[in-house]
Amino acid sequence: MITSCIWRTSILPFHYFKARDIFYRGNEYLQCLGYSSTVGKKTKNVKEWKGVVGLEIHAQINSASKLFSGAATEFSAPVNTNVSLFDAAIPGTLPVVNRRCIEAGVLTALALSCTLNPVSLFDRKHYFYADLPAGYQITQQRLPLAHSGELNFHVCIPGVQVKPYPKKARIKQIQLEQDSGKSLHDIEAARSLVDLNRAGIPLMELVFEPDLENGEEAAALIKELIIILQRLGTCSCKMEEGAMRVDANVSVHRELNH
Repeated sequence: MITSCIWRTSILPFHYFKARDIFYRGNEYLQCLGYSSTVGKKTKNVKEWKGVVGLEIHAQINSASKLFSGAATEFSAPVNTNVSLFDAAIPGTLPVVNRRCIEAGVLTALALSCTLNPVSLFDRKHYFYADLPAGYQITQQRLPLAHSGELNFHVCIPGVQVKPYPKKARIKQIQLEQDSGKSLHDIEAARSLVDLNRAGIPLMELVFEPDLENGEEAAALIKELIIILQRLGTCSCKMEEGAMRVDANVSVHRELNH
């Protein structure tokens, strides 16, 4: 079912509104004035809005060198000092996979009850941007390192749930890939600068199925995953350094009583 809305924007002081009617954007709110006729307003068997959340989490692997080169991975290094010829995409240079990164990925996959693929392949993901000199990212899609795992955790919602409840999120796959560089945009000087220190940093991408229903469940999943990865020593999970980044895919729908 696809629904459409007519939105009205206003500036208001902070107040609490029902999530099905109001969506915040900074100190603005967006109010839905009407829905499409797919399900009429007078339909009695319509429940409240229900969210569906799927997470894609990028975790930097704890390794002294990059995924396909011997360049260092130090976070606070001076600009463009941890860059090998391969990281800069100099013609003729070839990748050499870092064994430590493979081992860290396997350890993480086993801890999350994943099935390891007996054969794993790397793919090229083509896109053109200044912080990716080669014009493609080396990643995994068709045959990733592992698949079909799960993460069990507990969710506590103060003021809503009397006690924490158990939740399980399925893991579609875990894949290894290289990070891109970092672009710095100077608006006043009308120029963009590129730091390739991050280019080639080893990443684990954990792709979760859309099994979550709200932000509290997503936050609880991330907290549990951080504990596991830090205990394994495969990722520092320092978000302030970009060692863990989370992409959330969110959709909403209304359920019908059957």
